[in-house]
Amino acid sequence: MLTLDGLAIKRPDTDERAARRQRMPCVPRLRSIQTGPLRQRVWSGRSNPHRAPRHLASPSCRPAKNERNELCHTAPEEALDAARFGTAQICANNNQIVMQTGNAVPELQRTIDEIVEEMRHRPDRGKVADYIPELAKADANAFGIAVATAEGIVASGGDSAQPFSIQSISKVFTLTMALGKVGDRLWKRVGREPSGSPFNSIVQLEAEHGIPRNPFINAGAIVVTDAILSGHEPKEALGEIVRFMQFLADDPTISIDHDVAASEQRTHYRNSALANYMKAFGNLENPVHFTLGVYFHHCAIAMSCQQLAMAGRFLAYGGRNPTTGHAVVKPERARRINAIMLTCGHYDGSGEFAFHVGLPGKSGVGGGIMAIVPGRASIVVWSPGLDVAGNSHLGRIALHKLTQRMGWSVFGP
Repeated sequence: MLTLDGLAIKRPDTDERAARRQRMPCVPRLRSIQTGPLRQRVWSGRSNPHRAPRHLASPSCRPAKNERNELCHTAPEEALDAARFGTAQICANNNQIVMQTGNAVPELQRTIDEIVEEMRHRPDRGKVADYIPELAKADANAFGIAVATAEGIVASGGDSAQPFSIQSISKVFTLTMALGKVGDRLWKRVGREPSGSPFNSIVQLEAEHGIPRNPFINAGAIVVTDAILSGHEPKEALGEIVRFMQFLADDPTISIDHDVAASEQRTHYRNSALANYMKAFGNLENPVHFTLGVYFHHCAIAMSCQQLAMAGRFLAYGGRNPTTGHAVVKPERARRINAIMLTCGHYDGSGEFAFHVGLPGKSGVGGGIMAIVPGRASIVVWSPGLDVAGNSHLGRIALHKLTQRMGWSVFGP
């Protein structure tokens, strides 16, 4: 049971899920689609989330019809076949896969395939972060992208199924949790203004008496982590964060990369300076090493583009999980989190991101970027090479291309 904004969020128990499957015999839920020049595959995740991808069936496969004379998904290959040839749009109806005529999914998938191919041939890939030694091992040639819709469809391409260290993208979810726990009292300890400085800068803390500019720079995220930790043991707080991510992504396999967490702890000097400085101003309630331990570990959560795109959907749909209908946060709070992502989500590169991409977004030095298209989708791109501001170089370029071609922007078509 998770409680945010005073709202209880309960996942269906085993008996309830079994009863639901009996009422809807149509098939397992389609978890992901990947078509085009890349390997064509689907994930069918109800009976076994770990099963291997199944390959595309013959184009001669055709979907059956249910009692309402709607095309009904009876095998993952049939749904993918229809999407591939532009004959159907796939959507979820009470966890039953129904196929309706339309071209939205094929158009999105074709756009993703084009972008993946364009990114593959770009020589400018940025520089992989090396100040955390474990992150330096990432392949600079990797690139993945995933777009999750309200129906739970994930259109993806490239290395979208490969887990990576989400790093500062986790700050979106810890901010959500902290606001659910302490409400607007959090804003007495951390601001909401762009910093205009690098994410690990200590300069502003002295002038502003230990109050970080916003919750997405390192100092601000440490304060947010401290708010979650208060009243709990570090392991309990960290467990709640991981379970929240698993709940949002509907994937219990999400976990922490302990090698990355240990690597961060071995090179913690700048973050320790930030935390101790704020402790001196009375802005940390817990022992510094406890707060930093939780902070390093939630930044080391490993997720794929597909998983992270699913987890971010509640911000695209007014704070509601569009699959279950459960409220994660109130609509007003979801809008405010999106606003902070737009103005502060890319540190001193936030203005450039808003100018070129036009969406709320949050980056991480692991090379990921999560972007939100209000009312439409959650997007995640991953390319480990960073620009001078510490944001994914190819990730921003890919998002710019995607939003241009799909007509997605908070500022208008």
